[in-house]
Amino acid sequence: MNASSLDCLQVTVLGATGSIGTSTLDVMARHPERYQVFALSAATQVDKMLQLCSTYQPRYAVMASEPHAQALRQACREAGLKTEVLAGEQGLVDISCHPAVDAVMAAIVGAAGLAPCLAAARAGKRLMLANKEALVVGGQVFLEAVQQGGATLLPVDSEHSAIFQALPEDPASWSQRVDKIILTASGGPFRTADPASLCQVTPEQACAHPNWSMGRKISVDSATMMNKALEVIEAHYLFGMPPERMAVVIHPQSIIHSMVQFHDASIVAQMGTPDMRVPIAYALSWPQRIASGAATLDFSSLGAMTFESVDAHGHPERFPSLPLVWQVLRAQPGSTAVLNAANEVAVASFLDARIRFDQIHRINADTLAQTSFRSPACLEDLLELDRSCRERAQALVGALQP
Repeated sequence: MNASSLDCLQVTVLGATGSIGTSTLDVMARHPERYQVFALSAATQVDKMLQLCSTYQPRYAVMASEPHAQALRQACREAGLKTEVLAGEQGLVDISCHPAVDAVMAAIVGAAGLAPCLAAARAGKRLMLANKEALVVGGQVFLEAVQQGGATLLPVDSEHSAIFQALPEDPASWSQRVDKIILTASGGPFRTADPASLCQVTPEQACAHPNWSMGRKISVDSATMMNKALEVIEAHYLFGMPPERMAVVIHPQSIIHSMVQFHDASIVAQMGTPDMRVPIAYALSWPQRIASGAATLDFSSLGAMTFESVDAHGHPERFPSLPLVWQVLRAQPGSTAVLNAANEVAVASFLDARIRFDQIHRINADTLAQTSFRSPACLEDLLELDRSCRERAQALVGALQP
């Protein structure tokens, strides 16, 4: 991809109907001279995908299953659209590594996003990573694919984008110049809640984030702070930082998105309004910058910014899953995939009212404790480990009484 080219960047958006996908399309639509939608994907929302196909006229659209693909195929035909509709994992892989694609926004939630991310990496694409599983599950296998394919890996999570913007441009200098990276966390909707009350939390309450507009799964992860645990894992792989050189601090206002502390004791922080279009725009335009559509930060009306230790104020009792991240990062390769699989099952079970909110941590911890495995060496190993851990977590869910 040539950043100075006058041709439009051809972009595949994986997870186009989700919050990251729709925000990506919003940013791209503000710059039609720079970006063109090549392909879109979604899981089951046929009607919404039809609207997107009508608006953006992509060459390809992919649905998760053949029945949903057939429904979209018929709808596109009736609407006179020329979009070719594909289905399943192979369809996702095809639109991620297609020779005409310059950039891929990887915003599929869950392990389903791993195969297309690997395909884009091996094909040397500009890979804008909003899918946590590529790193949390893929780990070193994914990083090797990025290196071998010559892909450009750009973080989209607000925290990792903030760190990326604050770090020196030359990655070779990070180990000599950087003391540690500090990820900020809002604390979610239960930052001040009585820990004893968390057994009564409903899915609606857990999904009501005070600052960010997000999907249900990531909203629950924010409420348990498992999202921060997963982000620490991502930061470990993205920036090559060992566990002892990473920290988490609670910052309820979500103005500082993360910080980098240098050896001379100076700290560089990236700030902005809590709007995902900012890191999306940076990933789309890097190393340049473009208008994102987000409001600018008004310091005259900002008020106070506060910070809290994750080890005080009752937070260890509110967020017991956060310390698991330090455990898995020091354990054998693949342990991060075990934690991710357990958490996905636990969160889905909570949203389905099969377990209580406070039992999510128990599923995570017990799955880790009861899983033994050989370190994965390829995608097939990773997927098998993910599958077996999900089965174990499901069994643990079945043994619990909500």
